[in-house]
Amino acid sequence: MILQYFYAMANIFRKNLRKELDYQGLTVKELSAKTNIPKGTLDCYLGMRASMPPADAAVKIARVLEVSVDYLVTGQEARGKSLVSTTSVIRSIVQILENLDEKDQNTVLGLVKVLKKQSDG
Repeated sequence: MILQYFYAMANIFRKNLRKELDYQGLTVKELSAKTNIPKGTLDCYLGMRASMPPADAAVKIARVLEVSVDYLVTGQEARGKSLVSTTSVIRSIVQILENLDEKDQNTVLGLVKVLKKQSDG
């Protein structure tokens, strides 16, 4: 039973790490260079027989990816849902919005409110 728990946690870590690498457009080789963790070790964390990294490695990975260790391990931030734990589509939308001026942001907000009203009604 304990072994199943650790396997499940390693699998969650593997999926979140892969999702974050894909989202950021990073390769395992690039992550290896930035963390000084051997590529083969990172491959073990990402493989079908995923293994859970030691805490120091998880911290290095999280820092380079600019996410929390909690997110990598659980898929959520410690204090509930945050931008890190949303879908990649929402994260992409937010990144685009951040680059718009306030007038354009308000225009997009108005469009979103219209779409929401249409879907509700």
